[in-house]
Amino acid sequence: MRKAASTAGVLLVAALCTACSHDRDLTTPSVVQLGERMSPGPYGDIARGRYLVRIGDCEACHTAPGGTPYAGDRAIPTPFGTIYSSNITPDAETGIGRWNDADFYRAMHEGVDREGNHLYPAFPYPWYTRLSRDDVRAIKAYLDTLAPVRQARRRNELPWPLDRRGVMAVWNGLYFQDGTYRSDPKRSAQWNRGAYLVQGAGHCGACHSKRNFAGATDMDDPFSGGFAENAFAPSLAGGVRDGLGSWSEQDIVQYLGTGRNDRTAAAGPMAEVVEQSTQYMSEADRRAIAVYLKSLPTPKEASVGSVDRGTLDRGAALYVDNCAGCHLAEGQGELGAFPPLRQSSAVQARSADTLIGVILQGARVPATLGGDPTGLAMQGFADRLDDAQIADLTTYIRNAWGNQAKAVDADRVEDLRETLRKSPGG
Repeated sequence: MRKAASTAGVLLVAALCTACSHDRDLTTPSVVQLGERMSPGPYGDIARGRYLVRIGDCEACHTAPGGTPYAGDRAIPTPFGTIYSSNITPDAETGIGRWNDADFYRAMHEGVDREGNHLYPAFPYPWYTRLSRDDVRAIKAYLDTLAPVRQARRRNELPWPLDRRGVMAVWNGLYFQDGTYRSDPKRSAQWNRGAYLVQGAGHCGACHSKRNFAGATDMDDPFSGGFAENAFAPSLAGGVRDGLGSWSEQDIVQYLGTGRNDRTAAAGPMAEVVEQSTQYMSEADRRAIAVYLKSLPTPKEASVGSVDRGTLDRGAALYVDNCAGCHLAEGQGELGAFPPLRQSSAVQARSADTLIGVILQGARVPATLGGDPTGLAMQGFADRLDDAQIADLTTYIRNAWGNQAKAVDADRVEDLRETLRKSPGG
C-alpha cells in the first residue's frame, strides 16, 4: 500500500477526491453550449441548474447512506481521517438557506463559505472555479427548490493542523488558481464544450490526476491517473496500454452512458459516477467529452519490469478456480455480461488498487437505462483468498493474455484490505 506520509500536505491528496450526484427523474434538458442561456427566466435557470447538478454529481457526496438527498453527512474516507460533507439544502440554520448568489459563487470559485471559512478541496472548488457565473447561478437556483432539511454537519476527523481550516489559505496561495474557463479559439465548439465539462462541472481531474506532495494537481501531467476513495482512477490520456489510446470516441460515449463497453466495465467509485451522473448526460455532452479526451496527448510508456514465473503459475491456477467461469479462459469475458480482462487499460493501470479492491469486496456493474437496468454483481473473495493469493491472482491478471503491468505484493493487499475494512461502509 502507499505508505502514509508524515507531511500535512499529503493528507490533502485524499481530501481532494470526491464523488458525485444525480437526479432520478430521467428527463434531461437539451445540451447547453458554453456561455449559452438555456431560456430566459427563473424556470430556465432551474432546469439548467438541475442538469448541471447531475453533471457535477453533487448528490452522491452530499447524501449519507440512507439519508435525505443533498442533506450532507456522507463520510468521505481519507488515509488519515474522515471528512463529512455539508448540507446543501436551503435550510436556514444547517444548510445554505441564507446564502445569496454571491455567497454561493464565492464558494464555487474561491473555496470560501458565507462566513469566510475556507473549504476543504473535498469540495472540488479547484475545478468548479471554471464554471461560468450563469451556470453557478443556475445551480444555486435549482438547489433553492429543494425541500429544506435540518442536518447539522458532523465535525471532521482530521489531525492537527489539518483540522484548522486556515491551513487552506496557505494551500490556496501556493496551488489554487481560480478563474472561469476560457474557450480555445483554435478548437471547435464541441471540443471546448468537452473541455469545459471535464475541467469544470465534471471535475474528472480530481480523481484522474497525479498530485504533488501537498495534494495539488500536477498540471504538467494531467489526467494520467490518480487515487480516489481507496481506489485508483486510471489514466484518461492517450496511452494504449493503460489509457484511452485504443478506445474510440464511441467507446467513451457508451461507457459514460452505460458503464460498460466492449473493453471494460466501471468499478469502484466510477461505477457510482456512471450510475448517478454520466448516464443522465445528453448524448451531445458525452460526445463532446469523448472528443476532448481523445485529444489528450499520449504519455511516454513506463517500464513495468518482469514478473516471476512462479507467481504467474500460482496466479493462473487461482484464476482457473475462481475467475475463468465468468471471465473465460483467455480473459475475454462475456459480451453484455462479464467484462473482459485482457487488453484492459483499467487492469493494466499504474496502480492495481481498483482491481485488488474488486477482488476483495466484489463489484456491481452500474444500473443504467441504456445498459443493464439491474446491475450484475460479482462476489468478493476477501474471506476466500488470503493476501498472498490475491497478490498472485492480481499479478497474473495484469500480465496474462498480452497484458503488462507491475507485479503486486502481499503487503500491498494486506494494507488495502485493512483500509477498506476500516473505511465508512467497508
